[in-house]
Amino acid sequence: MSFSGEVKEELAGRIPTARHCQIAELAALVGMCGSVCITARNTFRLRIHTENISVARKCFTLFQKAFNICSDVSVRVRKNTSGRSRIFTLWVKKHEDTLRVLEALGLFGDDGEIEDGFAAAEKQLLERSCCRRAFLRGAFLASGSMTEPLKSYHFEIVCNSKERAEQIRALIAPFGPEAKIVQRRKYDVVYVKEGAQIVDMLNIMEAHNSLMNLENIRIVREVRNSVNRKVNCEAANINKTVNAAVRQLEDIRYLAKVPGLDRLPEGLAEIARLRLDNPDATLKELGQMLDPPVGKSGVNHRLRKLSLLAQDYGQFKEEYQND
Repeated sequence: MSFSGEVKEELAGRIPTARHCQIAELAALVGMCGSVCITARNTFRLRIHTENISVARKCFTLFQKAFNICSDVSVRVRKNTSGRSRIFTLWVKKHEDTLRVLEALGLFGDDGEIEDGFAAAEKQLLERSCCRRAFLRGAFLASGSMTEPLKSYHFEIVCNSKERAEQIRALIAPFGPEAKIVQRRKYDVVYVKEGAQIVDMLNIMEAHNSLMNLENIRIVREVRNSVNRKVNCEAANINKTVNAAVRQLEDIRYLAKVPGLDRLPEGLAEIARLRLDNPDATLKELGQMLDPPVGKSGVNHRLRKLSLLAQDYGQFKEEYQND
C-alpha cells in the first residue's frame, strides 16, 4: 500500500466521538463526493460516489452515528487501462433523511435551495477547532493524496471549485502550514510541499501513526542528504587538490627544462625538488621536510611563485618565437 493509502486507512479508522465533529467531517465528504438525485416523485436522494473503500466505510459509519441512518451500499467493477477498479456508491434513499442530512451539513443556501455543486459548508459548522480538523480530515479522505516521502514531499487536496479550495486553504492557515492553490485542468488544487508543513498537516488531521512514519523517513532522508553533501564536498576538495598538484608538477618540470632548477632562488629550488620527489605529499608534509620547517601557507606561497615563473617563461618563449 502507498503512503497516501496508509494515511487514508488511518484516517478512516478515526471516528470522532462528538456529534458536531462527525457532522463537520461528513460535510467535507458529502460536499466533495456527494450529489443529490431527484426521483420521478420529486423526492430527494443523497448519493456518495467513491473509488476508495475507506471513504465508503467512513461515510457509512458517520451516517449511522450522527443521524442513525443505515445507508445502502452498492459496488460496481469498472475496467480501465490499469486493470479493474471498484466503484462504491452509498445511498440515503428516504427523502426526509436526505433533507435532514443536508440541513445539518449546512448545504442549503439562504433561499432554502441546495447550494450549487455543494458549496462550502456554513461557517457555524466549523467554529470549533476540532470541527475544522475533522473537516480537513474528510476533505483529504475524499480527494486528497500524498507522494511517497522517500521520493519527494507533496500533499494535495483536489477541489471541484475555487470556493472550496479557498475555504480549505483558509481552514489550514490558522494551524500554521502555508497552503497554496494551483489550477490543474478543471480543478483547483490546494497543496503543501515542505516536509515540516506536511508533518503539521498530518498532525492537524490527527494521523499520528503516519506522522511518526513520515518523521522517521525525514530523518533517514536528512542523514542521507547530509552524508552525500559531505562526500561530494570531500570529493570536490580531493579533485581540487589533485588538479593543483598536477599543475604544480607540470610547472616545475617546465622550469627544470627551460631555465633549470639551479638557476632559481634557493628556497624555490628546494621546494621544487621536494615536490618532484614527493608528488603525493600534502602542503603540510612538504613544509615539514624543509629545514627549517615551513607552514602550509609558506609552502603554498612558494609553489604559487613557481607557477608564476613558469607562466612568465612560457610567455617570454612564445614572444621570442613569434619575433
